[in-house]
Amino acid sequence: MGEDTDTRKINHSFLRDHNYVTEADIISTVEFNHTGELLATGDKGGRVVIFQREPESKNEPYNQGEYNVYSTFQSHEPEFDYLKSLEIEEKINKIKWLPQQNAAHSLLSTNDKTIKLWKVTERDKRPEGYNLKDEEGKLKDLSTVTSLQVPVLKPMDLMVEVTPRRIFANGHTYHVNSISVNSDCETYMSADDLRINLWHLAITDRSFNIVDIKPANMEDLTEVITASEFHPHHCNLFVYSSSKGSLRLCDMRASALCDKHSKLFEEPEDPSNRSFF
Repeated sequence: MGEDTDTRKINHSFLRDHNYVTEADIISTVEFNHTGELLATGDKGGRVVIFQREPESKNEPYNQGEYNVYSTFQSHEPEFDYLKSLEIEEKINKIKWLPQQNAAHSLLSTNDKTIKLWKVTERDKRPEGYNLKDEEGKLKDLSTVTSLQVPVLKPMDLMVEVTPRRIFANGHTYHVNSISVNSDCETYMSADDLRINLWHLAITDRSFNIVDIKPANMEDLTEVITASEFHPHHCNLFVYSSSKGSLRLCDMRASALCDKHSKLFEEPEDPSNRSFF
């Protein structure tokens, strides 16, 4: 018993002295893809780590839920808004996977202000035998090229590449708290404290405001938006929650600006527990 106590003290001291865990390493969001094969985590340091589920083994049935690191990349960096004199931290607030359309995977990640679309691909072959380039990629002396050859694909160690496809910026005045991909696989929405915007995945320079609860006088503000989510099958329906604990179901067919909800879910407020938020 004494040895176990000493060991815990040594381990605690070792981790503390060597600073293995920092504020940037704290996980801020977690999201599975649609099949559960991949798991993406975002942290306060702006990094996204993707884990892949290990194949099931008949010899080790208890390890079928094990995930190992598949890829790691830096999604966001700290920025500074000079117009508002505001520092924008790199912390990942939300990650959402897009439905898989081909061999590649795609995901959205966001910090307080900027949403990014990423493409995750695998490479296990490389082309060789170029006519105008050598093996290092440098151009050959054309006078030495005496014949033409057909390039071939040679096997190589598996490489996972994560590349940025699009950056959706300047869409929110307040901090983004959630993103949700629509079932049409073409649009998604993002929500901050007071507004919800609808984006097209192919258009980065504009979005459409579909919910706006900002009052004319901010002193009249009684609640803020805390989350939003599209219906999994009906692309016209979405729901958003507020700090009062209410849920509002909206139908985009009824109005371009969904200030009036189709259905409200809420519990009666207890006057004794009433507060600003």
